[in-house]
Amino acid sequence: MNTPAPTGCRDTPVLRERGQREVFCGLTGIIWLHRKMQDAFFLVVGSRTCAHLLQSAAGVMIFAEPRFGTAILEEKDLAGMADANTELDREVARLLARRPDIRQLFLVGSCPSEVIKLDLSRAAERLTAEHGPNVRVLNYSGSGIETTFTEGEDACLAALVPALPQTQARELLLVGALPDVVEDQALNLLEQIGIAPVRCLPARRAEDMPAIGPNTVYALTQPFLGETHAALTRRGAKRITAPFPFGAEGTTLWLKAVAAEFGIAPEKVDEVVAAPRARAEKAIAAAAATLRGKRIFFMPDSQLELPLARFLTRECGMEAVEISTPYLHADLHGPELDLIAKGPVISEGQDVDLQLDRVHATRPDLTVCGLGLANPLEAEGLATKWAIELVFTPVHFYEQAGDLASLFARPLRRRELLARQHPARMEAAE
Repeated sequence: MNTPAPTGCRDTPVLRERGQREVFCGLTGIIWLHRKMQDAFFLVVGSRTCAHLLQSAAGVMIFAEPRFGTAILEEKDLAGMADANTELDREVARLLARRPDIRQLFLVGSCPSEVIKLDLSRAAERLTAEHGPNVRVLNYSGSGIETTFTEGEDACLAALVPALPQTQARELLLVGALPDVVEDQALNLLEQIGIAPVRCLPARRAEDMPAIGPNTVYALTQPFLGETHAALTRRGAKRITAPFPFGAEGTTLWLKAVAAEFGIAPEKVDEVVAAPRARAEKAIAAAAATLRGKRIFFMPDSQLELPLARFLTRECGMEAVEISTPYLHADLHGPELDLIAKGPVISEGQDVDLQLDRVHATRPDLTVCGLGLANPLEAEGLATKWAIELVFTPVHFYEQAGDLASLFARPLRRRELLARQHPARMEAAE
């Protein structure tokens, strides 16, 4: 029997670039993690710049008391004139005395703390011994020296895995920080399909953190969790291979892969998801009227680029010019590459000047990029989409599929409106 040739991009040669990058740092992940983990606190050991970044990114009001803060490293700390560990211990003691509700405390490394080689892993062990068992102190790096902004979540969840208890139970674990309403939708669908019990990492409270063992199977909900995937594998858990649950098609394939692991027929999944899938497809179609036939260029930012490109090309009718991602994890991203039709450049990493040359040469209808590149490209007459908004906005599973498509349609509609109202100005920009 002849095997049909693969039509996807898994075998497409990858353009690998290693040069100047334009990315947010991993501290940004705290903005959604502190909302998800209700009794956790994220203490950044860093500079005033780190503190300003978090305050600005979170939009925290002066009256709010969020579950994150910064232990400021002053000049004397950076110069080695003070014992940073002593000062850190004092700040942690003050924090826990004021906030007795904290059950998990994350010491988050930054560029300054890494430059002075402050050993936060040893500090976490010391502080756990001092403040446990009521408080567990963990650490991870959110430094922007080597990380993109979604790697902050990956590092945080990977730090949790070794501390999780052992179990022999066969259970499904959902991995990735989802907004509560989206997580509830996923759990409801899985329950209707017949899959239970289901645990989540991260859990909303420390007491609900899952146990892990050789019979644990897990499904990733985010494509940037490579280190967490490796940590779970070391604990003996097994990953369910599937595309990620973006859009109607991706969500259905993800659910069917999970169901197959538990011996549930795909027909059962189709029966359960018929109504929400129909709603999703109707909502997507409304945005696809604007997106169909438009060319899109993904610059590397969030590691969401491949599943989003699959969604936009297959369900919204867009044409991908280049799909670039900070890191291409063949194991995690393979199912997405299998579904993306051959044609676009697939690239990993970034040399921003070379990539901007390709953007200028191809002049796509829409460029997905970071905040630092969006305004210059807009000034040159190119429509852009902020990549960071795709992480802050609920976009997973059926009920959010229309919103996801609309995020890409909105800048194109805005551009069409401006072109009608100010044609001379738009022509000058181009």
